Amino acid sequence: MVIKVLSTVVCLYSFCCVYAVESGDNSQTQKSKQEENTMVETSQVAAKHILVSTEQEAKDLLTKIRNGEITFENAARDFSKCPSKLNGGDLGFFGKNMMVKEFETVAFSLNVNEVSEPVKTQFGWHLIKVYDKK
Repeated sequence: MVIKVLSTVVCLYSFCCVYAVESGDNSQTQKSKQEENTMVETSQVAAKHILVSTEQEAKDLLTKIRNGEITFENAARDFSKCPSKLNGGDLGFFGKNMMVKEFETVAFSLNVNEVSEPVKTQFGWHLIKVYDKK
């Protein structure tokens, strides 16, 4: 369990997270941030991903997954560059503004159990599979 949590945290912070730092003590800004955080808490997806270096690698894996030659989870374990591969690519639940924009946009647009087309981010090429929403 500790390995799962640590690898998910490492993956989120090393590969996917976006940090925003704001300065100042504007009460309106603080109120807006609180309202935004409330909305984020109710809008989350649970996803798995596979991170590879090239678009071709992502396309080849996607074909194998869709043809039933390999499961998404096994493909993540065998080919992903993200530490989450130890858990079949599982990132757990995350809200908006926690991942890089390209990743987030696709993850929040997928239906449960749908696998994305390859998604390019600054970290490489991802295949994303959403397995729950809340």
